[in-house]
Amino acid sequence: MTANKRIALSSDHAAIALRQTIAEHIKAQGWEPVDIGPTSPESTHYPKHGQAAAELVASGDCDLGIILCGTGQGIMMAANKVKGIRCGVCSDTFSASMIRAHNNANMLSIGARVVGEGLALDIVDAYLGTEFEGGRHATRVDMIGE
Repeated sequence: MTANKRIALSSDHAAIALRQTIAEHIKAQGWEPVDIGPTSPESTHYPKHGQAAAELVASGDCDLGIILCGTGQGIMMAANKVKGIRCGVCSDTFSASMIRAHNNANMLSIGARVVGEGLALDIVDAYLGTEFEGGRHATRVDMIGE
């Protein structure tokens, strides 16, 4: 991992604590978390948080993004509406590695009500620790972009 790489972090109200734990975890690894998520437990709308994080990644302000909601599904759908974003929701480490290796995913989504803290951190590590393989996968990623 190259130092000073920035990761956009956001969530809805359901995932504040896990998002903050992930922020500390990645900061300890040398990443710069850009946490734009809510800090109070009042109900909020995941689409706006997914979009805001995705825009940071799509613009190049952040290298990658990690977003969370209760299931990870809704916020992932919102992020994928932003041109240039490839976000996958993962509940296991194999999928987290594969969305980077084969899909060059620039965002990861996690369901805070689906996985516990320990598994979530393992998923983050698998995602961040995997590089895009390119080759035949690059053609497929290009097709997604089109």
